[in-house]
Amino acid sequence: MKLCIFAGTFNPIHRAHLKMAELALEEYGFDKILFIPAYNPPHKDVELSEHRYNMVKLAIQNNPKFEISDIEYQRKGKSYTYLTILELYKKYDIEGKISFIIGQDSIEKFDTWYEAEKLKNLIEFVPFERLPEDISSSEIRQRVKENKPIDDLVTKEVGDYIERHRLYK
Repeated sequence: MKLCIFAGTFNPIHRAHLKMAELALEEYGFDKILFIPAYNPPHKDVELSEHRYNMVKLAIQNNPKFEISDIEYQRKGKSYTYLTILELYKKYDIEGKISFIIGQDSIEKFDTWYEAEKLKNLIEFVPFERLPEDISSSEIRQRVKENKPIDDLVTKEVGDYIERHRLYK
């Protein structure tokens, strides 16, 4: 299986995340893109783990090649990519190396990641610059706080979920 991982805080997941995953599918012909919401990312202080997971699940539900994994939720504790990748190699029959979608900003900080040198040998980077539709999760959270619309930034399902659970207020 040609597997590609898209890991992140997804706080919340937005249209640019989905577009990156779609482009990676088209460009590299992956069998599956596995979205892995971080349970407790070591470089960020993020809450709402259950809500973030649920929003990713809603956002990807219409693409049969997109799947969500609760691997970091099962492990609890800090979400170290290195440990997650090791577990995925045990779980899946991988063709070649696991591919890993990563933003240019994260590549620049990659050397600070847990077991970065070992991790480099386990994955193939699928790097992305910010897309022309330059959306950030922090911008979405700010817009929600200010009661501004976010329909153009997230899927309808994610927008409804944020509203229903009164997130980011």
